[in-house]
Amino acid sequence: MGKTGYFTHRDCWKHDMGAGHPECPQRLDAIEDRLLLTGVADTLERVDVPIATLAQITRAHTVEHMEHLESLSQRLIEDAPSGGPDHAMLDPDTVLTRFTVLAARRAAGAAIAATDAVISGALENAFCAVRPPGHHACHDKAMGFCFINNVAVAARHAIEEHGLERVAIVDFDVHHGNGTEDILSNDERVLMVGIFQHPFYPYSGAEHPAANMVNVPVPAYTKGMDVREIIESAWMPRLEAFKPQMIFVSAGFDAHRDDELGQLRLNEGDYAWITERIRDVARRHAGGRIVSMLEGGYNLDALARSVESHVRVLADL
Repeated sequence: MGKTGYFTHRDCWKHDMGAGHPECPQRLDAIEDRLLLTGVADTLERVDVPIATLAQITRAHTVEHMEHLESLSQRLIEDAPSGGPDHAMLDPDTVLTRFTVLAARRAAGAAIAATDAVISGALENAFCAVRPPGHHACHDKAMGFCFINNVAVAARHAIEEHGLERVAIVDFDVHHGNGTEDILSNDERVLMVGIFQHPFYPYSGAEHPAANMVNVPVPAYTKGMDVREIIESAWMPRLEAFKPQMIFVSAGFDAHRDDELGQLRLNEGDYAWITERIRDVARRHAGGRIVSMLEGGYNLDALARSVESHVRVLADL
């Protein structure tokens, strides 16, 4: 089969929301170390990552949203020599620093570059090891560790730049991808399927979703075998009927049983199985085209093992 791309950039390490914050640069270190240690990294095509342009980002976000982030960032940079503040709190969990916009635009750039490479046929699929994550970033605001919605930017790029008519988004993060739903709700060119713990942050997704949203809220402590059954019955018929020409994945690994930010009970085997089901749909309908973007996952060891399992399936290892 075709090659699997691995998209990352050192700028994604520069965004640091402070000591003790779970969404930390060490997440990417853990992933890189694991892929190197296991030899998986040797099988992947490492690809250069550009910075997403404003035109690309504003397919998913308002110009005002980006201007707000850029102006806050510029103020922090300008105040730095005089000992001014080194961060701005956007919500209790989401901290903008001097390097946040750079990292976020680089993460979105990875999504764009991966989409281009997969659609061109240079790669069969791709995994983007980037941060900050994106799926809570709404059309006009940052929240929940997220500033730019990478998967929504990529989906709109595939549709508007490359002319795809049907793209699917699969979100298996422990938290509902409210930002992705906010941006793409009622866009008939997109089908989004998701499973998430509920009631749980951001306390959304369970009531009256749009017709193109397949939201499956599950209670705390739901186990992997139950999640598999739900995916077979709720996701798969909709994906098969939709026949996506490309699949984007919001790959959050915080539903792992060892991750303290959530209370679901998935393990690496479950992530491999979910990835196999996504890959099967992609090969039937989309020429195998998948772009997967890192979202959550905060227990570093569990994150690294889970990403390895996910990427092994993408790369047919």
